Amino acid sequence: MEASKIIPALSVAGIGLRPVPGIKFICDQGIKEKSFNILCTYIQQLTGLRLSDEEISIVLNAAKFKTLRKRQYLLQEGDVCRYMSFVTNGALKMYSVNERGQEAIVILGTENSWIADRESMGLQTSSIYNIEAIEKTHIVQFTPGQLDALGQAIPAVAEMTRLQNKQLAIATQKRIHAAISMTAEEKYQDLISCYPEYIQRFSQNMLASYLGIKPETLSRVRKR
Repeated sequence: MEASKIIPALSVAGIGLRPVPGIKFICDQGIKEKSFNILCTYIQQLTGLRLSDEEISIVLNAAKFKTLRKRQYLLQEGDVCRYMSFVTNGALKMYSVNERGQEAIVILGTENSWIADRESMGLQTSSIYNIEAIEKTHIVQFTPGQLDALGQAIPAVAEMTRLQNKQLAIATQKRIHAAISMTAEEKYQDLISCYPEYIQRFSQNMLASYLGIKPETLSRVRKR
């Protein structure tokens, strides 16, 4: 059977990805193909570098596709984080739970973002966090070793990793600054400025946990 009959063209407006000869998507082809399209589009738009058919094939062969149900765990406290996960559709939260059972959300992962416990993954130690799907979520996963190998073989992946690490460093510094220097109102205004889509997408309790303030405090701030 011709490859074009096995795999529909990976075409995205403005990107023009072409089919990869001889590659099949294993089960749930539609979701996997869409997720892979989104990943390739993200890489090319972020870096400005085009992926060749051969490079697309290499990335596809390394990729692991996963669908999470609402409230399903991607990572649980005590486990070792082994994958970097790219969100193609849906949302996840990464959080710890204190002795009173209260959640402290450190990351909200939505479309076109990567999520992982980097400390656990880098040191191969047990995680203190949970990563849980807030809604039905589709992800594409790679191990750190796979991403390193892909970066050595594919300039666009190397540039994506460099830019993503830069963005993470900036975001982490901003989170630290907000935690130690900003008032509740300043934190909320900063959230609106940086992530306006969060306001309608996530509950007040989740937003309060992410901002490190009490829900009733956030309620007062939003009414001003």
